[in-house]
Amino acid sequence: MTDKIESNENHDSRAGYEKRDINAVKVLILGAIGAVVIIILLVIMYQYFASSSRKMVEDVVLKPQSVAIRELRARETEELNSYKLLDAEKGIYRIPIDRAMQLIADEAYQERKSN
Repeated sequence: MTDKIESNENHDSRAGYEKRDINAVKVLILGAIGAVVIIILLVIMYQYFASSSRKMVEDVVLKPQSVAIRELRARETEELNSYKLLDAEKGIYRIPIDRAMQLIADEAYQERKSN
């Protein structure tokens, strides 16, 4: 009978794979550690992305404007909101944009009303 056991042991070692069970506790612990490490890395990457995005917005959108741009916008605002005689012979005037839109709307209303 011992010959039969010995032959089974020799046969098992030639089978090409391990017959013992794995340690499930170790596998679960390693899996949990791996999941925690991945979550920590994701949180770190998200925080880095968020801070980089905020810095980019501050640099591009919120950075101070140059003096030339401020002066240009002031001139544009002045032209859009002031009256001026452009051509006296033809009777061409520059009027504020809000007033011009109101006049055009009133004119269109009067045309519809008369038809």
